[in-house]
Amino acid sequence: MSNLTLVAPLAGWSTPLEESPDEVFAGRMLGDGLAIDPTGTTLFAPCDGELVAIPATKHAVTLRAAQGIEILLHVGIDTVGLGGEGFELHVREGQHVRAGERLLSFDLDLLAKRATSLLTPILVVEGSGFSITRRNLDREVKVGDFLMELSAAPASARPAGKGGDASAQLSRRVSVALEHGIHARPAALLAGVLKGLSAQVSLVAHGREASAHSTTSLMTLGVKKDDEVEIRASGPDAAAALAAVETALRTEKGTSTAARKAPPATPNDKVGTSSANLSTTPKAGLPSAAVTAKDAGLLRGVIASRGLAVGYTLQLTRPEICVLEEGGGVSHESAEFDRARSLVGTRLQAVAGSGPEATREIIGAHLELLDDPELVRGARAAIAAGKSAGYAWRQAIRATVDALRALDDSRMAERVDDLLDLEAQVLGVLNGNGGVPLARELPGKTILVAKDLLPSQLVALDTSRLAGICLSAGGPTSHVAILAAAMGVPVLVAMGPDLLSLTDGTAVVLDAEKGLLRVDPDRGQLAVAESELDRRRERRAADQAAAQRDCRTADGTRIEVYANVGSATEAEAAVRNGAEGCGLLRTEFLFLERQSPPDEEEQATQYQRIATALGGRPLTLRTLDIGGDKPIPYLPLPHEDNPALGLRGVRTSLWRPDLLRVQLRAALSIRPAEQARVLLPMITDPAEIRTVRGMLDEERRAIGRSAPIELGVMIETPAAAVMSDRIAAEADFLSIGTNDLTQYTLAMDRGHPELAARLDALHPAVLRLIARTAGAAISHGRRVAVCGGLASDPAAAPILIGLGVHELSMVPSVIPQLKALIGGMTLDACRELAHQALELETAEAVRALASSATTPPLNAPATPALEVSR
Repeated sequence: MSNLTLVAPLAGWSTPLEESPDEVFAGRMLGDGLAIDPTGTTLFAPCDGELVAIPATKHAVTLRAAQGIEILLHVGIDTVGLGGEGFELHVREGQHVRAGERLLSFDLDLLAKRATSLLTPILVVEGSGFSITRRNLDREVKVGDFLMELSAAPASARPAGKGGDASAQLSRRVSVALEHGIHARPAALLAGVLKGLSAQVSLVAHGREASAHSTTSLMTLGVKKDDEVEIRASGPDAAAALAAVETALRTEKGTSTAARKAPPATPNDKVGTSSANLSTTPKAGLPSAAVTAKDAGLLRGVIASRGLAVGYTLQLTRPEICVLEEGGGVSHESAEFDRARSLVGTRLQAVAGSGPEATREIIGAHLELLDDPELVRGARAAIAAGKSAGYAWRQAIRATVDALRALDDSRMAERVDDLLDLEAQVLGVLNGNGGVPLARELPGKTILVAKDLLPSQLVALDTSRLAGICLSAGGPTSHVAILAAAMGVPVLVAMGPDLLSLTDGTAVVLDAEKGLLRVDPDRGQLAVAESELDRRRERRAADQAAAQRDCRTADGTRIEVYANVGSATEAEAAVRNGAEGCGLLRTEFLFLERQSPPDEEEQATQYQRIATALGGRPLTLRTLDIGGDKPIPYLPLPHEDNPALGLRGVRTSLWRPDLLRVQLRAALSIRPAEQARVLLPMITDPAEIRTVRGMLDEERRAIGRSAPIELGVMIETPAAAVMSDRIAAEADFLSIGTNDLTQYTLAMDRGHPELAARLDALHPAVLRLIARTAGAAISHGRRVAVCGGLASDPAAAPILIGLGVHELSMVPSVIPQLKALIGGMTLDACRELAHQALELETAEAVRALASSATTPPLNAPATPALEVSR
C-alpha cells in the first residue's frame, strides 16, 4: 500500500463531519473525511488526479487519484438546489489536474443565504479501499495546508465506475449508488418519494420486478451497490417519479442517519467514548463464535458499537406469541387488523418524536413497513379467506421474511428483524397487551445477553441502567446495533451459543474496542477496567464543563460566545458545543425554494422551536436578508445591473412592509419574551431604524405586549461604520457582518476568483472600521458583536476583543476551541495586539502578528496564554 496526502482545497476552519447538518455527510454514508467551513471562495484540487464526475449544478466535483481513491468535494449543504447559480467551473469532467489547481469558484454570500449550511465536506468516497491515518481537525486551514493522509488500496481495489444510461422517456437503467444496496431504509425512502405522485413505478433487477411503492417488495430484489436496475414508470407524473427514483438511487440523499458508518460519540456514564468507526466485518483472526482454549475466560464477538463497560449479565428472551388461525368473521377481523396497526403506528410516532435522530429514522422505516401495500394486501387477502387478523398478519410477514432469508445477502437477512419486530407489536395489540414490547426490569450496570434483540425491545429499556449488550446472533449493521451506537451503549454481536450459557448476575468486562467479553474477571482485571472507565468519565466531564462555562478572559473580562444557526437542529448542536446563545438566526431558510411566503403561524412555530432548542438563551433573529441577486417567485424584484448595490436586506423589507410586519409579529410571539431580539441587515441610514422601530412598536401594542423587544442593526457597509455613532444612538445593539463589510470596504467581489486570496477581513482598513464601530457602541452604552466569518477565525478573536467587541457569534464547531483560546488571554494583551494590528498595512502582516501571538503547535494539549511583543 502507498500513502496519499491530501492538502486543503479551500481556506476556512476544518471540522469533523459530525458537525454537518446533513445526515448523509454527518453519518459518513458517502465516505469518511472532514468538512471545512469556508472563508475562501475558490475550491482547489487536494491532490493530483482525474475529474471523474462534475454535476450539471457545478456544486461538487469527484476526483480520482492515481491510486484509485475517489475524493468528493461538495461545496456547502443542499447546494444542488441552486441549480448552478453562484458557481463557476474552471475545469471539465475527464480533465487531469494537479494538486492546487483551481477547480471552481462560488459566491459565498449567496450560499450563506440560500444553502442549508456552508460546511464543505471533503470525503474519500466509500468503497475506494482506504484508511485515514491522520487528519488536520479543529483549526484554521489555508489552501495547500496538510489536510489528511490516506493509506490507499492498490488499483485492483478501485470501485466500479458509474453505470447505466438514460433511454426511453419512461424507462431508465441506472447503477445503484446506495452503499448497502436497497435495504429497509432506502427502500422506505423510495416508497416515500413517490407519495403524492400520480404514477405507477417498478424496479427490475436480477430477472425480477417489484413495485417501488412497496418497501418489502423492493427489499426482496436483493439489489446491492453498483447493481444495475431498470426503473419503469407510467401515469400522469411518470417523468417526475422516474427522476425522483433515479436521484434517490444515484445519490443516497436522504437515507437514514441510522445507516451511518460512524455514529457520533455519545457521552454515557456507563461506557467509554464511542469510536468514529462502526465495524461491519469481524476483525482478521477473530472467530465470530464464542471460544478459545487459550483463554477460557474470554468470549469473542464482532464489534457493533464501540466502548467499555463493567457490569453483570441479564438474559432476555423473546417470547413466542400464539395466534388462532380461524377468524371471527371478515368484518370483525378487518376492524381488529386496522385497530392494531393504528395503535402501533401511534406508539411508533410517539417514540420517534421523543427519541434521538437514529431512533426517529429507524422508526420511520418501521412506519413505512406498517403501511406497506404488499404486506397489507397479503394480510387482507388472508382475512377475506377466513383467517384471523393475527394469523393473516403473521402469514404476510413470514412470506416476506422467507424471501429475504433466501437471498444470498447477510444485510438483507438482518432486515428480517425489522419485520419480526412489527409482527410482534401488531400481534401484541391483537392479544391485548397494547403492543408494548415485553422488557424485564433492569438492575444497575446491566450487560444484556440475548440471542438477538428487536429495536422495539431496546427502545423500551431503561438505558440509564443498561451498560452494554452482548448478542449470540445479530449483525453489526442491524438496527439494534445502530440504535445502541447512537445511545453510546457498547455492543458485541455474533458471539455464538456459548454466550447464552452464562447465568444471570455473572460479572463481566465488556471491551467493545477489542471485541472481547471477559467473564468472571479477577480483582486486578476488574480494577484496571474500572480505573479506565473513571478516567474516561473524568475526561468527558472536564471537556463538557469547559465548553459549558461562561467565557471569560484570563483576567475575568466577560466575552459572550454565541452561534450562527439556521435551524433547531443547529441550535441544539450549538448548545452542546457550549454556545451561550444565538447571535445570528438566518431566517431566509423559511422564505426560499417555495411559491408563497411563510405565514405568521409557520414563522412563529419555527422560531419557537429554535428558541426552545436554545433553552432560554438569547436568540437574535435577523429579518429577511434577500435582494435582487436572490430572486424568489412571490417577490418579483426589479431587474438590477448590480444587485449587490441595490434592493438588499432592510431595503427589500421596507419595499415590502407587509412581509416585514408578518416577520416582526412572529418574532414578538417567541416565549419567553425576553429571549428574542431583532436584527436588521444592511442598515446605512438611522432613519431606516426609526421606521422599523415604529412598525415594531405598532405590532407590539396591537398584541398587548408592554415590554419592548431589543432592536439591533448589522454594520455591513463602510457607510454604516462611518455613521456608527448616529446609528448606535438609535439601535439597542450593533452586530458587525464582516463578510459584506470586507467586500464593500476593499471593493472586491467575494466571488471573484482572482481576488479571493486578497479578500481578508483582517485587512487594517476593515479593522479600523470595526474599531470605529466598537468605539461608537461603547460611547452610547451599547454592546457590539461580530457575527461574520471573522468571528470564527482564531487569529482574529484577540484582535476583535482588543478593539472592544463584547460578543462573538460563530459556527458551532469552533466554540470549544475559541472559548479555550479566549480563556488564555488578558484584556490588556488583546488591546496591545489590536493596537499593533491597526498600525500595519496589509492583512498578511496582521495575520503574521496574530499567528506569532496566538498559534499553539499542532495538536498542542492546551491553549497558551496570549503573548504580545511590546
